[in-house]
Amino acid sequence: MSPIELILSTLVIGTIVYTIISKLINRTPLPLPPGPKPWPIVGNLPHLGPVPHHSLASLASKYGPLMHLRLGSVNVIVAASSSVAVQIFKTHDANFSSRPPNSGAKHIAYNYQDLVFAPYGPKWRMLRKICSVHLFSAKALDDFRHIRQEEVMVLTKVLLGAGKAPVDLAKLLNVCTTNALGRVMLGRRVFGDGNGDEKSDEFKNMVVEMMVLAGIFNIGDFVPSLEWLDLQRVASRMKKLHKRFDAFLSKILEEHRESENSNSGVKHTDLLSVLLGLKDDVDGEGGKLTDTNIKALLLDLFTAGTDTSSSTVEWAISELVRNPKLLAQAQEELDRVVGRDRLVSESDLSQLTFFQAIIKETFRLHPSTPLSLPRMATESCEINGFYIPKDSTLLVNVWAIARDPSVWPEPLEFKPERFVPGGRNAHMDVKGNDFEVIPFGAGRRICAGMSMGIRMVTFVAATLVHGFNWELPEGQMPEKLNMDEAYGLTLQRAVPLVVHPQPRLAPHAY
Repeated sequence: MSPIELILSTLVIGTIVYTIISKLINRTPLPLPPGPKPWPIVGNLPHLGPVPHHSLASLASKYGPLMHLRLGSVNVIVAASSSVAVQIFKTHDANFSSRPPNSGAKHIAYNYQDLVFAPYGPKWRMLRKICSVHLFSAKALDDFRHIRQEEVMVLTKVLLGAGKAPVDLAKLLNVCTTNALGRVMLGRRVFGDGNGDEKSDEFKNMVVEMMVLAGIFNIGDFVPSLEWLDLQRVASRMKKLHKRFDAFLSKILEEHRESENSNSGVKHTDLLSVLLGLKDDVDGEGGKLTDTNIKALLLDLFTAGTDTSSSTVEWAISELVRNPKLLAQAQEELDRVVGRDRLVSESDLSQLTFFQAIIKETFRLHPSTPLSLPRMATESCEINGFYIPKDSTLLVNVWAIARDPSVWPEPLEFKPERFVPGGRNAHMDVKGNDFEVIPFGAGRRICAGMSMGIRMVTFVAATLVHGFNWELPEGQMPEKLNMDEAYGLTLQRAVPLVVHPQPRLAPHAY
């Protein structure tokens, strides 16, 4: 017998013995949720396919909205309906508030020192409170409103300068959201205007690569005995990417300290200055705030707060390009509320009933995170009469829930009228209160930047729709626009949207 055959035989025998012992030890009167039969060693990993949220939605139609999978040696529970999501995010929220071990948190997110992957406890509460007070509170959002408006104006001028040339909207949107967040977080822009900026291209590529890597179901996370082999080369790619991000963030920290030291007496109002000031002050239950915590937090904010917002705006514009009647209806509302002598402002957004419905429908049909970030059961529990073992990993299929035909008639169609007053789903919001549409998650670990994300997406998209008509390059028909998804942790368009922007307002409005 060859060494490889010996290793495989040992693994198979070990898996069988482990399964038998586990069943004897963990006997329970309740059954596990149903699910497909696992393969030896790797379990149900092959069932996930190249686009897991699609594969899991298909499996749910056969096995039900609460499924049990065995990924390697890990129990995984998948929720695919709003009724099951209520059980998880309300009834059992405290039990599902920690994250399972994973290679992304270990190799990229500074070994769980960030907000997104930190274990539920004092350190997480400290980081969450800092963000809630200094970045995402209503006052902070209002204080930084002028920054968002200025960066959107920069985007508008770049689009005006394009003339008749087509533009890669995804790239420009990413630069806009990154610079807006950069000024709030660091007190300065990160890139130029995105027109031929190599730094912005490199940064977007880093963020996209991170989201792709984080979305891969890494065999080493589920079969620990194979982790050292790094069969998919995920860990090695993560380590290389971490070095690039760490160099980027370390340089930012160093430049910021030098700037503050050379401008003594000048009060900085950006988040990084606040964080550096808190390093000596924060020493409560969550412990000291370290440079590593600060870099990990900046990494979270840059990656979770830039590409998610820009890709959602890109999806919204794509849907409106495909539906010219909806685009005209949105522009008619904007012209009526705002007029054509100035651009839309954030203060106008509350009056744009139909446009807000467009944004809700975009979040429904194209949630930026199709599978929720994984959670872990701290203790065993019961959901819908099924046994959920301790340490199980939980995945919520946000994408499938928002396409449930029992809740959403014609679920695959882009129909903003669902959300307008009098519409069937008019009462629903996307803020984690209505479990039929939860693009930001729900419960204790709901996305910390939800309020900023909604504001940014709505404002940027409204400006683009109000300020421009949008045409596809010659030869492309709107109804045939490619709407395929590229799977990662975030839901990107497979093909970036390339369009011709045509100004539609009075020249002085820009």
